[in-house]
Amino acid sequence: MSALIEFKGFNKFFGEQQVLKEIDLQVKPGEVIVILGPSGCGKSTLLRCLNGLEVAHSGSLNFNGRELLDKGTDWRDVRQQIGMVFQSYHLFPHMNVLDNVLLGPVKVQKRDRRDARAQAEALLERVGLLDKRDAFPRQLSGGQQQRIAIVRSLCMNPKVMLFDEVTAALDPEMVKEVLEVIQCLAREGMTLLIVTHEMAFARAVADRIVFMDAGRILEQNPPELFFTNPQTARAQQFLEKFSYVEALPKKTQTKELEPL
Repeated sequence: MSALIEFKGFNKFFGEQQVLKEIDLQVKPGEVIVILGPSGCGKSTLLRCLNGLEVAHSGSLNFNGRELLDKGTDWRDVRQQIGMVFQSYHLFPHMNVLDNVLLGPVKVQKRDRRDARAQAEALLERVGLLDKRDAFPRQLSGGQQQRIAIVRSLCMNPKVMLFDEVTAALDPEMVKEVLEVIQCLAREGMTLLIVTHEMAFARAVADRIVFMDAGRILEQNPPELFFTNPQTARAQQFLEKFSYVEALPKKTQTKELEPL
């Protein structure tokens, strides 16, 4: 199976500081990649380069058979195929939930509002928030707003979803409801790239762990191997700082949601 996403010799600078160094990474359709590493190692920058939010300086970035670093790349079109959910929800406060979700499909993709609304309401129902469709962001909890942000991206029918520390701003009791939605996407075969510090979740959901440090990928391995026998001293040092006791078995022990 050919790669949906391929970074090759990929480099990124902020001024004179190189933040991504010779990144080589392939992601196959339906694969769940969890990117781990210390703060400031380049994890979020890698996702932002894939979505065109940061400009790369050299190397190659191929998505779905097209080279994204070509000068003629239409990032407006690319971003419709690459959904991204951030730590901050980025919901428009003056719009209710349904209007937030429909903005992209109707205004950007020019889809029929009735068809888009039917899809939006089905997705909202599946994440347990259909009754909040007329509510405004200020009336929702953090976990509810993050689930709405996920639905908003899914309503664009992307080929891949990027999650950048989506639980970092949530209270612990709200984290589980968001992670359950992401695990549902994984079970349904959605291609996912996830940056997180939730170690048990990473072990449960990932097909492959990508460990980064100082802008480089140091190792790429299945989660069981990474968590039980890290191949680099730096990864071992990183894992020792987390106090998780019993990681969840792979893709189990989560509440069953309706398929997304």
